[in-house]
Amino acid sequence: MNKNKKFLLLTVLAVFSLVLAACGFGGDSSEKSKDDGKDSGSSETASSGGELNLVVTSEPPSLHPGLATDTTSSAILTNIFENLTTLDADSKPVAAAASDWTISEDQKTYTFTIRDNKWSNGDPVTAKDFEYAWKWALNPDNLSEYASIFYPIKGAAAYNNGEGSADDVGVKAEDDKTLVVTLENPTPYFLELTAFKTYAPLNQKAIEGNDEWYTDAGDDYVTNGPFTLNEWRHNDAIVLKKNPEYWDADKVSLETINIGMVESETTAATMFKAGEIDYLGAPYQSVALDSIEGFKADGSLNIADQASVYVYKLNTKDKFTGNANIRKALTLAIDRQGLIDNITKGEQKPALGMVPIAVSGFEEDRGYFKDNDIEGAKAALEAGMKELGIKDPSEITVNISFNTSEAHAAIAQFIQEGWTKNLGIKVGLDNSEWQVYLEKLNQLDYQAGRLGWTGDYNDAYTFLEIYDTAANGNNDTGWENPEYKKLLDQSNLETDPAKRLELLKQAESVIMTDLPVAPIYYYTNLSVVQDNVKNMHADVLGNIPLKEVVVEEK
Repeated sequence: MNKNKKFLLLTVLAVFSLVLAACGFGGDSSEKSKDDGKDSGSSETASSGGELNLVVTSEPPSLHPGLATDTTSSAILTNIFENLTTLDADSKPVAAAASDWTISEDQKTYTFTIRDNKWSNGDPVTAKDFEYAWKWALNPDNLSEYASIFYPIKGAAAYNNGEGSADDVGVKAEDDKTLVVTLENPTPYFLELTAFKTYAPLNQKAIEGNDEWYTDAGDDYVTNGPFTLNEWRHNDAIVLKKNPEYWDADKVSLETINIGMVESETTAATMFKAGEIDYLGAPYQSVALDSIEGFKADGSLNIADQASVYVYKLNTKDKFTGNANIRKALTLAIDRQGLIDNITKGEQKPALGMVPIAVSGFEEDRGYFKDNDIEGAKAALEAGMKELGIKDPSEITVNISFNTSEAHAAIAQFIQEGWTKNLGIKVGLDNSEWQVYLEKLNQLDYQAGRLGWTGDYNDAYTFLEIYDTAANGNNDTGWENPEYKKLLDQSNLETDPAKRLELLKQAESVIMTDLPVAPIYYYTNLSVVQDNVKNMHADVLGNIPLKEVVVEEK
C-alpha cells in the first residue's frame, strides 16, 4: 500500500506555539475528557474516557476507503471503518465485522457471517454494505487505484477492465447476515486482504447520490468502526470520537483522538518532548532524523523491522532513465549502508531486492546486486551512453523528485552527491508538496522519484503486483514485462506454497534485471511513545488499532 510522507522545517518558537494552538493540543482545553472512574480492563489507572494526541504529516488525500492509497489516509480509515477481518499483533487475520466464516474444500468460496453491529447513524451493518462497497471500487467509472486488490475475486478484473458486469463479480449478499465470495483461484492470503482498507463496507443508503459525503465530517460521514469522524478542520486537524453504536464499544478505552497536521518532523519531535503529543512513528508522523540519537540515548526509541521498502522509481519513458543500463548505473551507484549510517540512522537494512526481509519467505536478502558497486555502475553507464549515442556523462541530466520532507531532502542530497561524484552526470533536485508530487508520479512527470511502500498484507505479492502492468494505478514507471506478468499470474494459480514462493522469487529477479525501480533500504519503524500510553505498537505492516490503546492518568 502506502505512498509515504512529507514534512517541512519550522524553527521559530513563536511559529511552533501557533502550531500547537492550531492543532488544539496543550493548555487547559475545556474539551478534554475526564476520568469517569470506570475500569478499562487494561490497567487499574486506565481511564475509559481517555484522550490521545497524535500528528500526521499532511491533510489526508482521501477519506474514502475505495479511493485512498496513502498511509496518512489509511491510518485514519482503519480506525473508523471495520472490515470483515482485522490483523492481530502478529499480522494474522482475526474476526472483526464478520463473526466467523467457512472456506470450501477447493478453497475458492468463502462464506462470511456478519455480526450484529450498527453504523454510526444507527443503521444495521449488513452483507449488502460489503457487496456494494467492493463493487463500487471495481466500477471502472469510479477510478479506484486499488481496484486490483479485488482481482482474486471471480469476475472482478473483467468488470474493472470494462469486459464484464457487476453481476458477474463473485461477491453476493445472500441475506443481511451472509456474504458469499467466490474466488478465481485459491488465494492463501485472502483473509489478509479482507482486512485491508479498500475492503471496508459502505452504507449505500447513507451515501448514494451524495458524491461529496467523504470530503468532510458530519452526518453524511457514516462509519462502522470503533471511532467516528467527529471533526475535520482541513489542513489543520482531525478529531475522532468513540462510536457508541460500535458492537465492541465496551472494550474501547479512548473517548477522543486528536490528530493534528504538522509537516515538520522536527516540530513534531519538539511537541513530543513537551508532552503535547503521545506518539511518533508509523503510521503517523516520523521521528525526526536529528532526534534519533537523543531518543536512543534516553532509552525511549523503539526499533522494529517493518514490511516496507524505500525506493527510487525510475521513469522508463524518459530519454535517460528509459535506458536499462542507465537505470542499472543509478541503482548500483547508491551507497545504501553509508546512507543508513550517516543520514537515516534508524538501523534500516540496505535493500538489494524488491521484497523486504520482514516478509514471510523472504527473510534472507536475495542480493541481486552489490551495494555501492561503483565499478559496476561505471560499466553500466558506459554501455548506456553507447546505446544513447552520448560521449560524455555530463550530457546526462537526472532530476531526483521527492515530496517536501527534511528526511527525503537529506536522502536525495546524499544520493545526488554520490551520482555526481561517481558517475559524472548532472543531478538536480525537485521538491513538491505531497499531492502535487503524487500527480507528478502518476503522470510520469519525473525521472527518479522516491516512494515508500508498505505491504498491504504479509506476502511478497503485495510488493510485486504493483508493477504487473503499466496501467496499474500504483506502477508510475511506465514499465511492464510479459515474463514478469506471466510469473505473477502463475503464482496466483499455484496451490503448493513452496512452488508459489519460488515463482514470486523468479518474478523478483525479472524486475531486478530491468530495474524500473531502484530499491534503497528496508524500513525499520522508529517510534517513541509516552509512558502513560499503553498498547501503542505498530505491527510489521505499520498498523496500530487504536481500539486497543489505553491512556493512563499521569
